[in-house]
Amino acid sequence: RTPYDQLIREIADRYNVEYALVKAVIKTESDFDHRAISPKGAQGLMQLMPATAAQHQVRNAFFPRDNIEGGVQHLRMLLDRYPGNLPWVLAAYNAGIQRVEEAHGIPAIAETRDYVARVLRYRIGYLREGVGVLEVRR
Repeated sequence: RTPYDQLIREIADRYNVEYALVKAVIKTESDFDHRAISPKGAQGLMQLMPATAAQHQVRNAFFPRDNIEGGVQHLRMLLDRYPGNLPWVLAAYNAGIQRVEEAHGIPAIAETRDYVARVLRYRIGYLREGVGVLEVRR
């Protein structure tokens, strides 16, 4: 359990994104540190780059609610772009849409390949722990 579980569930439900997926992305991105800053400038729990934060109208990337809201909006956009292809969604979250499009899949970037594997592994762990899965509304 983390201090953000209820907030993650609330926002994931609002955007019809699986709770275990969002939690796995946060675990991989920041290990639940809302003050995290990457060497490349990504910020907060979901490690939003400034351009991504601006795209999703995130006012303060270090404020957990704003950060999770922007990150989940971004995941929703990617899930809609690559329906049924979670590895591509995660690769695009990590490396960007352009790199995924150019590679026609997961780019040959070690960091991205490791990222996708780690998120998927954490997601399975959270599902096994029974953290809950949102039923996809059609």
